[in-house]
Amino acid sequence: MRYELAEVVRVTGIPVDTIRYYQSVGLLDPPAHEGRLAIYDDSHLDRLRLVRSMSAKGLPLKVIAMLLAGGERPESDQALLLALEKETTAPRYGGAELAQMLGVPRALVALVEHSGVAEAFRQEDGSMRYSEADLQSARGALKLLKHGMPARKLLGLAIRHDRAIRKTIDEAIDLFNDYVRRHGARRGEADPEAVADAFKELLPAVTALVAHHFQRVLIARALRRLKQSGEHQTLEVANRAASELRFRLRLQ
Repeated sequence: MRYELAEVVRVTGIPVDTIRYYQSVGLLDPPAHEGRLAIYDDSHLDRLRLVRSMSAKGLPLKVIAMLLAGGERPESDQALLLALEKETTAPRYGGAELAQMLGVPRALVALVEHSGVAEAFRQEDGSMRYSEADLQSARGALKLLKHGMPARKLLGLAIRHDRAIRKTIDEAIDLFNDYVRRHGARRGEADPEAVADAFKELLPAVTALVAHHFQRVLIARALRRLKQSGEHQTLEVANRAASELRFRLRLQ
């Protein structure tokens, strides 16, 4: 069947802006045109429903695009999709609820949202939804504020970190996609279960690797600064604290 844009919106319940955004990022093929009139067909509706279903389960658009790359093959990638879903905590809190549970002004949460740092939490309808894990992370961020660090400077640092980490993550996804997910397919030995198992094995390993590297570099550079400043008493205390922290990490 053929559908005009208004009919697609009515049938799927997906707003015009969302449909156009999906087209702009390659999640939806462009429509045919009759003069200036955009014409969609059943394949467009099927794709929209599929993307909406994946998005509702909490999958980022980058991951959805990866899973749908090369055509609609949801069955062949079902194992990987299920593995991704298990690592995605279902969103449950809105911005106002998050602010209330943290005991902070709603404006502070809105400031973070408007900065783009929380873009990964944006749902299909444009709202922000947060999980229990997000709540715990936010509580950790509040500890930084309680130690006197200014919110706006922390936010600026978070924005710069977010921009850098997104580039790194995109490259990591491409590596996984090229050398794990598609490697078997190139040899004619595609095994979705093996890909899902690899994902479940690699995700905690990569997370631990990144966290460990960040912590080691942070401690090393902080101690170097103290040594250069000549604050020997503070350096001695910091060295003891760093040694205790390394010991606790080895026990984990």
